[in-house]
Amino acid sequence: MRFKLIVNPTSGRGAAEEAIPALESRFISNNIAFDLVRTEAPEHAIELARVAAEDGFDVVVAAGGDGTANEVLNGLMRAKASGHTAIMGHLAIGRGNDFAFGCGISPGLDEGCDLLINGERKFIDVGFVRGGLFPEGRYFGNGVGIGFDAVVGFEALKMKRLQGFLSYLVAALKTIFLYYKAPYVKLEYGDTVTELNALMVSVMNGRRMGGGFMMAPESEMNDALLDLCIAEQVSKLGVLALIPKFMAGTQSTQPSIRTDRTDEIRVTAIEGSLPAHADGETLCIEGDQLIIQLLPSQIEIFAS
Repeated sequence: MRFKLIVNPTSGRGAAEEAIPALESRFISNNIAFDLVRTEAPEHAIELARVAAEDGFDVVVAAGGDGTANEVLNGLMRAKASGHTAIMGHLAIGRGNDFAFGCGISPGLDEGCDLLINGERKFIDVGFVRGGLFPEGRYFGNGVGIGFDAVVGFEALKMKRLQGFLSYLVAALKTIFLYYKAPYVKLEYGDTVTELNALMVSVMNGRRMGGGFMMAPESEMNDALLDLCIAEQVSKLGVLALIPKFMAGTQSTQPSIRTDRTDEIRVTAIEGSLPAHADGETLCIEGDQLIIQLLPSQIEIFAS
């Protein structure tokens, strides 16, 4: 097999760049043919992954965090549309590593390399969202966050001294008390049509967001279904009380939380707007409608 290693040198605040010599050494010592390239700008990995698949590389590896994985996933899906396929690999050396968590990929260079060299593979579902900055659509692997958790993600990205789950936790506390008011939205999925002030709508293919918030603890990435976690508007103290529930994955016991499953959902802002992200990448700051669907068994990936 020929491997294309796509490294985001800024992931993990430079940890991915520092890991390159060890990464190259592991592949050389195992006599694995590879080509390594660094990303140079946002969305560069999309093009690198697409070209790698079209050039006949057997495996395309995202070395970085959730954003890098999302871009490589998008590149592979674009290549697939033109009839070229490659297996995806992921070295989870970024900040949140939520996509890796959902796939069963352990964080860290050594664990990730072991999986690539010796590990098993499986097919996973891929989500597709249209709206906001991407009217033509964007693929995602882990999930779409609409509302409160999107604003939290935007705030976490601004933090220079904190990283990982701690940055999301501090951003959540900041968002509770300074920024957020829930929009009034219409949700349409399956036979359900409902309107509510939605603090948050999480549409999950994976299980976790923000490095430690278990949005969909029972989700599986190969069950052909999206897991929904919908939080109604509550008080600021009510949001504060929900945080440990989300950390434990027990939020479904709370009266303000509803969960469900579907293969497609439309979210429309009736009053207010929709801040949203996909796998941590901004979909919109003030969107008005998002249409999200699941595409079953799209990508083969090295995962346990």
